[in-house]
Amino acid sequence: MFERFTKDARAVVKGAVAQAEAVGAGSVAPEHLLLALIEGEGSRGAFVLAALGVGEWKASVREALGEARRRGGLTQAETEALAGLGIDVSEIVARVEEVHGAGAMAGEGRRRWSGHRPFEKGAKEVLEKSLRIALAHRERHIGDEHLLLALTSRPGVPAEVLADHGVTYESVTRVLYGSGEAKAG
Repeated sequence: MFERFTKDARAVVKGAVAQAEAVGAGSVAPEHLLLALIEGEGSRGAFVLAALGVGEWKASVREALGEARRRGGLTQAETEALAGLGIDVSEIVARVEEVHGAGAMAGEGRRRWSGHRPFEKGAKEVLEKSLRIALAHRERHIGDEHLLLALTSRPGVPAEVLADHGVTYESVTRVLYGSGEAKAG
């Protein structure tokens, strides 16, 4: 499948591996794909993110992803659902960090990985979904815009963080293929 990726999409995948390496993660997660995507320049995905205001909220996205990682990868919606059951995730995180150190639930402070990093199930699903999206739009190659669409279309932290910043499947589709407004070329 990787041979169907454009240069920009390959750069995002390689950037995701670098993002995982930077935090010492043993595998590449969807969050790493998002972090690599928001760093892109000069691509269709970068155009979409710029049109939707990425410059204004890049730091906020990084912070929100960091908070989710600190919560052990739980979305805000999952945290609120647990609170409804009387489970205070913030208290659990505080206790774990008290015993094991700051960032313990995020996997920070663990040994640094060297060599190949496998892709988590969620990251693989994003890559597979990007292929389906490209095919649905009758496009032969998978671009970084398809990765962005895939991230917005599946439940999880990346989609929640993007939606909190006004980036949804619908808004990305509108910019890419939309109704006479600026389109990515």
